[in-house]
This record gives sequence, structure tokens and C-alpha cells, in this order.
Amino acid sequence: MTEQSDTTQGNEGAAQGGSLSHIQRGPDGARSRMVDVSGKGATERRALARATVEFPPGLLGQVRAGGGPKGPIEEVARVAGVLAAKRTGDLIPMCHPLGLDVVDVRFESTAPDVLEVYCSAGCTGPTGVEMEAMVGASVAALTIYDMTKAASKAIRLGAVELLEKSGGKSGHWLRPQG
Repeated sequence: MTEQSDTTQGNEGAAQGGSLSHIQRGPDGARSRMVDVSGKGATERRALARATVEFPPGLLGQVRAGGGPKGPIEEVARVAGVLAAKRTGDLIPMCHPLGLDVVDVRFESTAPDVLEVYCSAGCTGPTGVEMEAMVGASVAALTIYDMTKAASKAIRLGAVELLEKSGGKSGHWLRPQG
């Protein structure tokens, strides 16, 4: 397979048994590479990701009420999540640096001891923002841990997952319920 055909083969080809878009095959074997998106048109891209933080009984209410050992956990975590999303291309080797138009981080208590961190990201560009949303949610969750670990080392980070994405060749995707 030539480099050109690897460049034009999208992730959809990988799902159908074709080559992977981030693999270049040559005489010395396979090697990873950044996909060339210079020929792709700019479209509106959006993504929403979630990370969970699980607290020991009673601690979440205390820290959300301002009793965190390092101050207002949600505001610091929100800023950390936005900054991380903006720097995803510096953190994940094959991600393209993107000029994000919007990043939003919000928090929701879904159980007495569970805080969910949501990060949404959007831009108009040639490639998706799924990784930016996931990195933002992850770093915001890690920041919550850092800001509350003095209260308990038993705080646990749970799943980090993409919930929804839109735009680009593959269109809209929504995580199935359940």
C-alpha cells in the first residue's frame, strides 16, 4: 500500500478492515505517523466527554460547599480543564494542534458521592475535537483529586469517555445509553 493511499484512508477504513490512518507501511515495516489533514475541508466540530470522580461517603458535599483543603475546587478544575483542552496537541503525540472556538467544563453530582466532570469543545476545522474534550475532562478530574487528596487518599477517578461528537465525514455520534 502506498503512502498516498494511507493518507486518504480514514478511520472508517480501519473499522471495515482496511488500513489504519495513523500507520505508514514501508520497506522497514510499520511506523506511526500524524495524519495529513491539509486536504480536508473545515467543518464545524463538537464533542462532549465525561470523567467521574468518586469520593468517600460524605466528603463530596463538604468539598463542594467550599470545605476543600485547597480552596474552590470547581473553579480551579474548570480552568485546568480549559487549559488542558487547548494544549491537547502538545500532550497527545498524534493529535493536531487546533484553534478551539469554545471549551466549557461543568460539574454535576449524580450520586451523593460521585461528581461527574463534563467537558465540551468545539471548533471549525479539518479534524475532530474528541481528544480535546476527553483531555479537558481528564485533567479537570485530576485537578479535583489534587485539590482534595489532603482530605482523603481514597478519592477515585472513574471512567473517562466520549459521550457525543458531531461534524466531519463521520457525522454525528452519540454514546448508546446503558
